[in-house]
Amino acid sequence: MGDFQANFLRPDTGIHTVEGNVAGSRAATLSKKRQAEQANFEARKQKIRDDAERGQLGIDAKFNVNVDVSVEEQQFRSRTVGLVSAEEFRKASAEVNKKGSARNGVEGEEDNDGRGIEDDRPLLTEEEQLKLEKQRKKEKKKALKEKKKRMATLSFAGDEGDEEEESHDISDAKQNRESSSSNNKEKAIMKNPEVDTSFLPDQDREMRARAERDRLRKEWITRQQQMKSELLEITYSYWDGTGHRRTVQCQKGDTVGKFLELVRCDLSKEFREMANVSSDALLYVKEDLIIPQDISFYDLIATRARGKSGPLFNFDVHDDVRLGAVDARIEKDESHPGKVVERRWYDRNKHIFPASRWEIYDPAKEYGSYTIHGGEVNHEKRK
Repeated sequence: MGDFQANFLRPDTGIHTVEGNVAGSRAATLSKKRQAEQANFEARKQKIRDDAERGQLGIDAKFNVNVDVSVEEQQFRSRTVGLVSAEEFRKASAEVNKKGSARNGVEGEEDNDGRGIEDDRPLLTEEEQLKLEKQRKKEKKKALKEKKKRMATLSFAGDEGDEEEESHDISDAKQNRESSSSNNKEKAIMKNPEVDTSFLPDQDREMRARAERDRLRKEWITRQQQMKSELLEITYSYWDGTGHRRTVQCQKGDTVGKFLELVRCDLSKEFREMANVSSDALLYVKEDLIIPQDISFYDLIATRARGKSGPLFNFDVHDDVRLGAVDARIEKDESHPGKVVERRWYDRNKHIFPASRWEIYDPAKEYGSYTIHGGEVNHEKRK
């Protein structure tokens, strides 16, 4: 009984009921409204479907003007749209001809087996295809030439992308280069000779300047060598607490170390202790400055070096310029004889005058005016 009630369907009474009772006018109104909306929706849906079919037919009609063209010919045209290679063109034509011959074959004489002979005549033979391709190229080339003639007056033209246009572009570029070179020649002839061109690079002028610099450099080196080879007589005093004045000759290019070796050889004849002393154990003191052994006399002369109590570039002997009335406004070039002392004597007496004033010579240092120990004479430059 339960299954019968569950599967029982009441017949449609034509009115809206709820469990057999009338639902009222509101339910009927809503039901009619839904039916009207459903009918309207179906009508619009059918209209859209009809419009789409008519549009497709219109598009097909636009692109299929010649309805008499076969399906194979349409496929051939669609596969050869645009620029295709000759190999692709021949391949597509062969396939179309094969399909056309299979479809349009006619029954001929039947053989012993009763089979018909197929008509193997293609739509387009290979020779006809080649002729058609050549004809197309000729027409295209002719149209390109006409277009070039029409655009000859313009300074620019669009690229066509084929070999013929590239050849024309190359020839035009050559003509433009030739015309520009001729114009440049004309402009070169029209140059103004009065314009100052000294600021422009000139290879000949640079070569002459380089040669002049080389000549001056060689001349300067030659003069330096000549000056360094000149003889110089140096008056010195061997100092061991008392002075022993001597003279020795050397070249201006010799160093102080070489000069001390000559002095040692000269003094060893009179002083036995100098025979066992090397030149490295000797000091050369000039104007209260200890001159390093690697400095040459030429360096002192060329730079006009100044010491604490006199110039370092004069090696002759004058009277003591530190005594008596002296005009401080005029620099004196008189110098004092340099002292040659042993290093061990200096180490023992460097706290006693005059060794207390001595210091190592520094070419970069400015020693100012000439002075001596304050207890004797001190001539400063007047301010």
